[in-house]
Amino acid sequence: MTYIANAKKLTIAGARKMVQVAVAEAEKANIPITVAVVDGGGHTIAIERMDGGRFHTVHSSTTKAVSAASNKRPTTSKGAQNQDLDTTHAIGLALAAGTSRWTAMEGGYPIIVDGECIGGIGVSGGDWSFDERVALAAVHAIGAGIKIDNK
Repeated sequence: MTYIANAKKLTIAGARKMVQVAVAEAEKANIPITVAVVDGGGHTIAIERMDGGRFHTVHSSTTKAVSAASNKRPTTSKGAQNQDLDTTHAIGLALAAGTSRWTAMEGGYPIIVDGECIGGIGVSGGDWSFDERVALAAVHAIGAGIKIDNK
């Protein structure tokens, strides 16, 4: 019986690269964002709020990153079984899980390497499609994916 497993870990260099890519994308669009990168346990590795970024985006980007890492899937208004959630249920789930642990706001992605979730990234400051696009570009910049099966 095995009691200890080898695990992959996101490095500070990987987190910094993701932040760099996200900020570069936001600068091109002239949209000030906050980007947060967490490890597989939801602990912050890197966070950056661009000049002009609204202060509430620090919390929302971190929550997106934590939620994506915890659920091992993108942040969305879908529930744990991928069911559609109405507003009441989405708010209820956020309150039950903890408002800093789950969100229905798009812009958060897990960071998956070889089928293992090693962290999450959250981007806030643009509209939902912009936040998603920037976060996804950052994940791909380090050679990671967003799905456990890497498809």
